[in-house]
Amino acid sequence: MDEREAYVAFNLTDKIGSVTLAGLVESAGSVVDAWEAYPQKVSRSGEGLDWKREFALAKRYGVEIVTPADPCYPPQLLEQPSHPLALYVKGDASILSSPSVAIVGTRRATAYGLDQSFKIARGLAENGWTIVSGLALGVDAESHRGALAAEGKTIGVIGSGLDEFYPEENRSLARDIVANGGAVVSEFPFGRHPDTQTFPQRNHTVAALSKGVVAIEAPIKSGTLITTSCAADMGRVVMAVPGRVDSRSSAGCLALIRDGARLVRSAADVEEELSPLVPSEKRKVPKAKGKTTPASPAPMPKYSVEEAMIMREVDAEGVHMDILVRRTGLPVEKVNALCMALRLKGRVRFFPGNRVALPRDP
Repeated sequence: MDEREAYVAFNLTDKIGSVTLAGLVESAGSVVDAWEAYPQKVSRSGEGLDWKREFALAKRYGVEIVTPADPCYPPQLLEQPSHPLALYVKGDASILSSPSVAIVGTRRATAYGLDQSFKIARGLAENGWTIVSGLALGVDAESHRGALAAEGKTIGVIGSGLDEFYPEENRSLARDIVANGGAVVSEFPFGRHPDTQTFPQRNHTVAALSKGVVAIEAPIKSGTLITTSCAADMGRVVMAVPGRVDSRSSAGCLALIRDGARLVRSAADVEEELSPLVPSEKRKVPKAKGKTTPASPAPMPKYSVEEAMIMREVDAEGVHMDILVRRTGLPVEKVNALCMALRLKGRVRFFPGNRVALPRDP
């Protein structure tokens, strides 16, 4: 057994983390000796451990297991007393050490929250920042998509084993992240299902990987505030995007700002806070593909009379289908058909809760 294998073995062991392991290593002399001397070689399920199987599965799935014994283990994680004993990485493990910003928020984001997540992530990625988030629905997913839209790099840190991917709805997004040079990461062994313990641990890792954390829409009681609390304890820069004072989704962000988090409104504001920590020459700005020519003004779209009736009522925040039916006086079936046709033309987009909204700004 070598050091890497010993770290993976300990990672499979119940109730062993980096702080406890540090004490064992101090007594035994090395992580390998600590493993040889450790008496309770059992997993969370109470069964015996098979660390060799982890490496076999990693090879099968095309996953790299990175431990503190590896030179590519992120140094910003090693700075923390409590750090993962192993990282299971699908994609490019080297970007885990790149200058990163975490963008986190509620799964039940409003249209405003989704737009801000996408725009801020895209702006930061365009300037060479790697975007870190939790690959959850809502703010997390839009942040990853914003980075991909800029042809930048993004890291998705999940709260389950890579073979127990959660949430299923974002599996294709995870594939896009890897295909575009990013990484999907877990600190949990293969077979670990998500639970109330894994998500706080995931949030800790999201904060530790980043120079700063941006909160975009978060209720008072949410995982987002766990992430920002971890970030504050680590000395990371905590930032929050303001929202409506009467919005439950923005209550957590407003509380963060009240308690001293930096108020940010754009990617430029975030860069102003973080650029002193990472000079621009240390960030890899995505290369533009080919030469660009000035775009000619787009022709005004042509709508039928009924489509124009719909478009007059739709806004960036999203309008419920029932309201469109009431305001236009058109039958429900007609409104549904018109909205679907407009969506296919790229004139509107659909939001959760049966809402229709204008497309995102280019």
